[in-house]
Amino acid sequence: MYEGYYGFNEKPFSKTPDPRFLFMSRNHEEAFARLQYAVEEREIAVLTGEVGCGKTTLTRLLIDSLGDRFRVVLIVNPRLTSFDFIKTVSSRLECAANPNRKSEIIDAVYSKLFEDYKSGISTVIIIDEAHLIPYRETFEEIRLLTNFQMDDSNLLSLILVGQPELRKKLELKALSALRQRIGIYYHLEPIGEDEIRGYIEHRSRVGGREEPLFTEDALAAVYKFSGGVPRVINSIVTMAMLDGIAKDAVVIDGPIVFSAAKEIGLNGHS
Repeated sequence: MYEGYYGFNEKPFSKTPDPRFLFMSRNHEEAFARLQYAVEEREIAVLTGEVGCGKTTLTRLLIDSLGDRFRVVLIVNPRLTSFDFIKTVSSRLECAANPNRKSEIIDAVYSKLFEDYKSGISTVIIIDEAHLIPYRETFEEIRLLTNFQMDDSNLLSLILVGQPELRKKLELKALSALRQRIGIYYHLEPIGEDEIRGYIEHRSRVGGREEPLFTEDALAAVYKFSGGVPRVINSIVTMAMLDGIAKDAVVIDGPIVFSAAKEIGLNGHS
C-alpha cells in the first residue's frame, strides 16, 4: 500500500529473510566473517542473538555466497529426535539407505561426506533455531556427526544458530563433549544508534527509493523505540509510513514515529 505513495518498487521493510535487504552493521560484518571462516576451515560455529536481530537472514546470505564446491544442508525445524535428525541429514544429502535402519543411515552419510570430500566438495550443515533442539540425544547425534573426519581435516562444517538459550543448553554438563568441539562463538547484537540511518537508507535503496524519507528526529525515535533490533525497526517504519499516508505526509518525522510506536505497543504504550 505504501510502496507507490513513497516511491518504492517493492516493500523494503518486510520481515522475510531476504539477503538483498540485509544491512551489514559492524556486528553483522563480524558475524559473517566468522561464519565464513567456520565454513572454510570445516569448524563448528555457534551464532546466537535475540529475536529479530538478523541471524536467519545472515545465514541465508552465507548460503548465497557459497560456490559450487559447497553442499548446504539447512535444517529450519530442529524439533527432532536423534533418529529423525540423522534421517533428515541423510535425506538432504540424498543418501541411499534403508530409512528404518539407523546403522545403514549413518554409514551412508559417512560415505556421502567422504565422497564429497574426495571430489573437493565441502558439506555445510546449518541448524536454525537450534535452541529448540529438544533432546540431549539429538545434541549427541550432532556431536557424532563431527566424528566424521580425516587425519588432518573434518569432513563437514556445522553451524548452530539460535537464541541465547542455546548457549545455556550447551553449558550443560551432559553436552561437554560437544561444547569442547565448538571452535567459534559469536553473539549478534542489535545495530548501533549511529547505524540506524544507514540501515533505513540501505533498505530503502534496495526497495527502489533514493531520496531520504525519515527526518533526523524520526531516526532518533525509531532507534529509541526499537533498541536497534532490525525486526522491530521494520515494524515501526512500516507502521510510520502507513500513518504518514493517512496524514498526507511527504516525509516521516518524529511525531509520526511516536504515534506508530504507540499504535503497536512499544516502550510502554498499549
